[in-house]
Amino acid sequence: MSQDYRAGDFLIFQIEAGYGLLRLLSVDESDEGKIWHVAAYEDLFLDVEIADSAISSGQDLKIGKPHLALTTRAFEATQTARMGNRALEESELEPLKEWHASGDGEVSDLSVRLLLGLR
Repeated sequence: MSQDYRAGDFLIFQIEAGYGLLRLLSVDESDEGKIWHVAAYEDLFLDVEIADSAISSGQDLKIGKPHLALTTRAFEATQTARMGNRALEESELEPLKEWHASGDGEVSDLSVRLLLGLR
């Protein structure tokens, strides 16, 4: 499942009233396992087709959380599917670089839904 994901992937996940989007920034290896770095968008969509159209058209999606570092368990707690891939821009990678530079970046074991306050 998640092993096939690549940096730049748009990942869709279902919530009660629709769908949300994540963007995979990077996957790091650590002594404790993989660390999944994602950005979460504020935009919510009524169906998959609307989300796909927003991604395909290059619509300006609003980022709600520019960087979340997740354990594999936390990442896989929310089922996702790849919607597409586009090269990441430097501005999208800045929060990830800051996390790495801090040297003590926190890695969450909470699911994306919990971190975003969604059910």
